[in-house]
Amino acid sequence: MLLDRLGRQSARHHRLVIALWILAVVLVSVGKGVIGGSFVDNFTVPGTESQTAIDLLTERFSAQSGIGASVVIVSPTGSVSDPAAATAIAQTQAKIGSLALVSGVEVLPSPTTPNIELLNVQYSGTFDQIGKSGYADLVAATAPATAAGLDVNFGGQLTDYAVAPPNSPADFIGLLLSVVILIFAFGAIVAAGLPLITALFGLAVGVTSISIIAALTDVGTVAPLLAIMIGLGVGIDYSLFIVTRHRENRAAGMEIEDSIARATGTAGQAVLFAGITVVIAITGLVIAGIPYVSNLGFMTALVVFVMMIAALTLIPALLGAFGDRINNGSVARIFHRKEKVATNDGKPNFWERWATHVSRHPWFYAVATLIILITLAVPFTSIRYGQPDDGSDPVGTTQRIAYDTIAKGFGAGVNGPLVIAVTYPAGGSIPPNLVSSIQNTPGVVTVVPPSSPTTINAADNTAVITVIPSTSPDAAATTALINKLRSSTIPEAIKGTQAQAYVGGETATFIDLGDRVKDRLPFFILAVVLLSFILLMMVFHSVVIPATAAAMNLLSVGAAYGVTVAVFQWGWGIELIGLDATIPIVSFIPMMMFAVLFGLSMDYQVFLLTRIREEYDEKKDTRAAVVAGVSKTARVITSAALIMITVFGAFVFNPTPLIKMFGLGLAVAVAVDATLVRMILVPSLMEIFGKANWWFPKWLNRMLPKINIE
Repeated sequence: MLLDRLGRQSARHHRLVIALWILAVVLVSVGKGVIGGSFVDNFTVPGTESQTAIDLLTERFSAQSGIGASVVIVSPTGSVSDPAAATAIAQTQAKIGSLALVSGVEVLPSPTTPNIELLNVQYSGTFDQIGKSGYADLVAATAPATAAGLDVNFGGQLTDYAVAPPNSPADFIGLLLSVVILIFAFGAIVAAGLPLITALFGLAVGVTSISIIAALTDVGTVAPLLAIMIGLGVGIDYSLFIVTRHRENRAAGMEIEDSIARATGTAGQAVLFAGITVVIAITGLVIAGIPYVSNLGFMTALVVFVMMIAALTLIPALLGAFGDRINNGSVARIFHRKEKVATNDGKPNFWERWATHVSRHPWFYAVATLIILITLAVPFTSIRYGQPDDGSDPVGTTQRIAYDTIAKGFGAGVNGPLVIAVTYPAGGSIPPNLVSSIQNTPGVVTVVPPSSPTTINAADNTAVITVIPSTSPDAAATTALINKLRSSTIPEAIKGTQAQAYVGGETATFIDLGDRVKDRLPFFILAVVLLSFILLMMVFHSVVIPATAAAMNLLSVGAAYGVTVAVFQWGWGIELIGLDATIPIVSFIPMMMFAVLFGLSMDYQVFLLTRIREEYDEKKDTRAAVVAGVSKTARVITSAALIMITVFGAFVFNPTPLIKMFGLGLAVAVAVDATLVRMILVPSLMEIFGKANWWFPKWLNRMLPKINIE
């Protein structure tokens, strides 16, 4: 078998394999230093109205085709119109206006708060053209204001691009807790260290490669954090399965090299199967039709693939290098000896007793578990897609201070203006009642009509109208306003004319992104579930097992969705995770969560059901097979799940709301899947279905190939 040979050769030539991995780390590190790119959140949603507006502005308004920034100036002791403050602000405006690629600076005094002034800075360049140095230049240009004792803070696209979020120890905390769990699971410090070493090598290669790719295409700013979170979890898990099987083989008397080969050929098959399914599922995010989401999926899939290769090559090499020294640093001897003695004496261990108990009361546990899972999923029915704005950034950051100051001095809607691109025949004008119709729409505070060369293009066939809502960018009322403008206000105002109008702006883009995900999510879930159904049929040659597995996957993911909505959107315990206000669910989070959780769930499912199938083939007794399968795999699955939960859970305390959301959702889903689903629902349903678990039509048996995973 290929994996057997791979494990044997990796162990036999362990120095070469380890050296190759070190070389890979060095090469990608050098590559990053030479051509490493910057991460940027470039949200484009092809085929939507907001994207049409963006394309029109880019094509016909070169001065407004770039990104923007906000400079918020506050006089802590008086008015910004005081002579000294006004002079300093005028000097600041002039300095900013002279910066490279700055096409305009608009000064807006607060209509209600005399000590606040806003400078809207418009660039004619992209993120790559301006660079992070452009932000440093912007900050330096505000020196006159700061020298005059004025408080200056920054917001907008350039600031979000250039200012990194506060450092978070989440990855270190997750790693530290994983060490504790691995030591407890293996009872030996050296054995616990091997999965960690493998995961760190995989992260070094995978995450650094993402930085190199960022020089070639747009990669979102959260890509490295997502890659670290998911890569750390799956990397340790995959290695855990192989190391566990190797130690079992050695305990059974196998020679070291034979044991490594056997472990790689058995547990390695489950790793290969699970890893490939995760990669396929995550790359399936292209179904969303959103380049930003697709690229996040590709980057995450890359790291998962690297982790899978590391588990299949580096772990066997490390096992070969350490030999029996993997048992050095033994701890918790009493715990492990007691478990071993109990098993040798013929007394059932805890998991065997538990599986027997569940199998004797299958209907009670099946119904009770289903009620819990459905209850957890209920909040998902009220999900509202959106995108956290600077108002959800950590308190004290320059973006958060700028956002709150703008909301105080100008109104919440100024943080998310709508930009309406209007096209009409050359030499004409916008429909006469368009501006008044928009102004009279409930939820609109201010409409800025086109009146200058910056808002009417040179060809005189396109104009820009700016609309200020009364509510914040992530408010449900703002979404309702945009839908109202698009569905009735604007169509009625331009009816009978040759004009066309498109509502755009960053807020509209995020709403369109959410709508796109909402429309595509059911198709994505259907595709992933169908894939899992077919793959599991090929593995187990059963119809019932894949069908119940698909249903259980949906239930566990639904529960994770529900908890995520309850916390972030409803605000249940939101203060505990470092947020001070509710936020909508980031539109692409549910889709990415489903892709990742599908693969992780398949990992546990295959690992458990393979053992159950082995026992059933030998004993032809479903209850005995389930009890034996659960008792032999529960500790490994529990340990692997605990590692995942701690790694994902640690990221809940990352300052970035998107990472918080992803971490909580994944942690809850893994916890639900490894406990309620694998340890309760699977045994109870298999007991209820009995021999029907293994039903497989003969015609389907002839049609589908058999995938053997031992």
